[in-house]
Amino acid sequence: MASTSLLGAPGSLVRRSGGVGFIFAAVACFGALDTSSKIAAAAVPVVMAVWVRYLTQAVVTGAVLWPRQRAALFRTRRPGLQCVRALLLVASNALAFLSLAAMHVGEFTAIVMLTPLVLTVIAALALRERVSWRRWACVGGGFAGTLLVMRPGQGLFQLVLLLPLLLVGVSTAFQLLTSALARVDAPGTIHFYSGLGGLALTTLALPFAWQAQPPGMWLVMGLMGILGTLGHFFLIVAYTRAPVAMLTPYLYLQIPFAALGGWLVFRHVPDAWSLWGIATIFACGVFGTWLTGRELLHAQDEAQSSIEAIAGADVR
Repeated sequence: MASTSLLGAPGSLVRRSGGVGFIFAAVACFGALDTSSKIAAAAVPVVMAVWVRYLTQAVVTGAVLWPRQRAALFRTRRPGLQCVRALLLVASNALAFLSLAAMHVGEFTAIVMLTPLVLTVIAALALRERVSWRRWACVGGGFAGTLLVMRPGQGLFQLVLLLPLLLVGVSTAFQLLTSALARVDAPGTIHFYSGLGGLALTTLALPFAWQAQPPGMWLVMGLMGILGTLGHFFLIVAYTRAPVAMLTPYLYLQIPFAALGGWLVFRHVPDAWSLWGIATIFACGVFGTWLTGRELLHAQDEAQSSIEAIAGADVR
């Protein structure tokens, strides 16, 4: 009986392993997306690049979901929040594109992966969630790693390097809004409106940023759209197969995937201080999200024990 309660229904262990596999596929796509974005950032206006990404996402998502959902795909209980979420996602992609124009891929990705740690701070300060000292230590370690990567006061530091930190703030707001929308709208609807809203917003600005591009650059921008769409699709599938607490630490594998892409394409190897910073962010992120999941499961177990005790008292 104990093993059944831990593993769930028959086949659930295999299903959860499949969830981990989809997370690997998702972070590989996101790492490749960062690498291709840096290629495009050297020559393409940000509005054009983001427009192509959302055009691809809207077309692919609509083609996949429309045959099954039809008009239900457009049904949302919070259209205003959907618009705000789309705006935040456009801002997030634009900031990422501008950041990659000035930073190497591995360092950029490591800083952006501070978002889960920032959510821990928000949970403690705004939501009054109890945060253990170990999780606070992970938050502090993550920010210390960021300082090692950015090195304020050194010749390597430029104001443009603050863009990834601004991106962390926007991504945090995006995650909180996504959590709120997930309570009222279907995941497919949320994903579809993100692409559609992003496409509408960037189309309005496209005439002011249009520049002729060679065929090779169009292929790179198209690849960005495909990688982003596939990454989000794999992420959604992963979370339908395994719990969030189990999968979240694996998201930090995006850091080594991005560093690998930076080395393969740009032959960039971070210096010693940056490597220490990247490793610190990675370790603190993985351990911090693992602790969060363990504490949530422990709280659920305590609540279940209380319910069973009350039920037992009622029987007696």
